[in-house]
Amino acid sequence: MKNKIIETINGQRKFFRSGETKGLKFRIEQLTRLKKSIIAKQHQIESALWEDLHKSAEEVYLTEISVVMQEIDNHINHLKKWSKPRKVKTPLHLFPSKSNIVCEPLGVALIIAPWNYPFQLTINPLIGAISAGCCAMLKPSPNAKATATLIEQMIKELYNSNYIDIVLGGREVNTILLEQKFDIIFFTGSTALGKIVSKAAAENLTPLILELGGKSPCIVDADANLDVAAKRIAWGKFINAGQTCIAPDYLFVHKNVKDELLKKIKSAINNMYGDNPVQSRFYPRIVSPEAVNRLKELMNEGDIYCGGEINENDKYIAPTIIDNIRPDSAIMQNEIFGPILPVMTFDKIEEVVDYLSNRAKPLALYYFGNNGSDIINKTTSGGACINDTLMHIANHHIPFGGVGDSGMGKYHGRESFLVFSNQRGVVRTAVWLDLPFKYAPYKYFKFLKRIL
Repeated sequence: MKNKIIETINGQRKFFRSGETKGLKFRIEQLTRLKKSIIAKQHQIESALWEDLHKSAEEVYLTEISVVMQEIDNHINHLKKWSKPRKVKTPLHLFPSKSNIVCEPLGVALIIAPWNYPFQLTINPLIGAISAGCCAMLKPSPNAKATATLIEQMIKELYNSNYIDIVLGGREVNTILLEQKFDIIFFTGSTALGKIVSKAAAENLTPLILELGGKSPCIVDADANLDVAAKRIAWGKFINAGQTCIAPDYLFVHKNVKDELLKKIKSAINNMYGDNPVQSRFYPRIVSPEAVNRLKELMNEGDIYCGGEINENDKYIAPTIIDNIRPDSAIMQNEIFGPILPVMTFDKIEEVVDYLSNRAKPLALYYFGNNGSDIINKTTSGGACINDTLMHIANHHIPFGGVGDSGMGKYHGRESFLVFSNQRGVVRTAVWLDLPFKYAPYKYFKFLKRIL
């Protein structure tokens, strides 16, 4: 396995040096081929995700296929403009020079993807790599085996391994890959694994993009529209059974509206999944028995307001709200990554700001109420929504990514093109005039100081 991986990486380096991947026509053709393949295999993608996570075809389209298709279209439509050298101003003391920024591909990329959105989070970074003109090695998660196998089939059909290849496997394969020298590593996953990837990248001084997670707060103020807030919180929390890196991790609600809000969230859950969500084809399952056991342990504190049912054989955990949680509760120490919503209350919004300021920076922040601008100014997060959840990820005109413990680097849209590119500053100086100011013995130094 190791020799095969090394051989493939060397082949990709050789192909990259040929310059073929840099052609605008070539890049657009590869993106177009990828789009056609996704359209042709839509039903297979839906079937694979049903097998891996019990995702309905509707949820697969909304959260996986449509996101990828929109990203491909955005790159095809704008790649010519993004790739064009960008003129920038040149200061007077550099006369007679002109300056521009040239985007060139970094080279051979390693893309390591997670299991929770296994199609979207493998293919979306690949779009950026193709768009920039890179070669790429893909490593999907083994925990979503059916989807990983389908992606492998797609990639083998579409591309020569010297351009884009894929390798399946677990930790042993990850270890082999991380020992190799790449020109950029793009990792999506947990903070714990992100630290391992970061250490490996540091050994080779490899540029690194980390898309991690964290405890993304959902704040509901006293003046929030509770009917809307309840629906949007229930949707954002329990889609994909809570296995979403930007899901509302916990609820921080004003004490005066808590009881009413929880009733409305419970009603919204029933409207989406029925009185018995285990029977709903729209409610996914937990990825593995190990994950079920981990989540089960987090339900031992506080008071279960609704849900709480577990079927370990079916890898099912009901949409669950747990009230009366304390900041020192076990469930508040790490990202939940499951369909459990712990609830804390506040009296003054300053309490929330103080709480967030003393904790790791989250991947997302959600606020419901009329004081959104103030909250944005007083807190930090990778991204944020005011009076909604998750929707910032759906706008490819804004960057997506974490900050601090929740990640580094941004992508989506033009940012995906840039993250796999080196923005190369180029100064072109004419030879018809050679000003003497920069040369020793600096006879005109006093004049030079005046224009610098």
